[in-house]
Amino acid sequence: MVNEDPRVALARLVAENGEDYAGLSKLVGRNAAYIQQFIKRGSPKRLPEKERGILARYFGVDERLLGGLASSATKLDLRTIPKLDVGASAGPGAMNDAEALAGKIGFDEKWLRRLGVDPAQLSLIRVDGDSMAPTLNNGDDIMVDSAAATGALRDGIHVIRMDDVLMVKRLAKGPAGRLSVLSDNPGYPDWPDVDGEAVTIIGRVVWAGRRL
Repeated sequence: MVNEDPRVALARLVAENGEDYAGLSKLVGRNAAYIQQFIKRGSPKRLPEKERGILARYFGVDERLLGGLASSATKLDLRTIPKLDVGASAGPGAMNDAEALAGKIGFDEKWLRRLGVDPAQLSLIRVDGDSMAPTLNNGDDIMVDSAAATGALRDGIHVIRMDDVLMVKRLAKGPAGRLSVLSDNPGYPDWPDVDGEAVTIIGRVVWAGRRL
């Protein structure tokens, strides 16, 4: 409800999504007690525009719910995409099987459709390492379309599992079911002729975001 008190609304969102105050405070770039103080003590009295916008996008809600002003702009149909607590190595890292939900981020559903993807097939994970730099850097969030795991392979950047390592690499099809597994960073090795059966496609990378 947009008429709900912003502090009550935020407390409800925290509880419904299993979040914690310190983690959300870190998300908006504040000290660990910031969100708790806002909810419990009313300090600050109103969330600043930057912090409010980050939280609204994170929870996939209208900014007015958190105290934003009414807008004449067309309302966005936001689709929340799960962010998994798992990293895809863009370097030599080890596999991480802990695919626990780390949160959700809201995206305009029409924009997602224009990407040519089914929002239900999407998830967000982080990049670990810099073997795909400058295209993808360590800590970037990438949107992965899992539908690509069962469809015809298209050349491009994918999240794959190879030799028990979850990694993000550029793939190119070769003859007779062979694949080239490539790093964009010239300081890292390529595997130009790999048996396709040795590579498990997790999904195709369709979007990336990073902190500045």
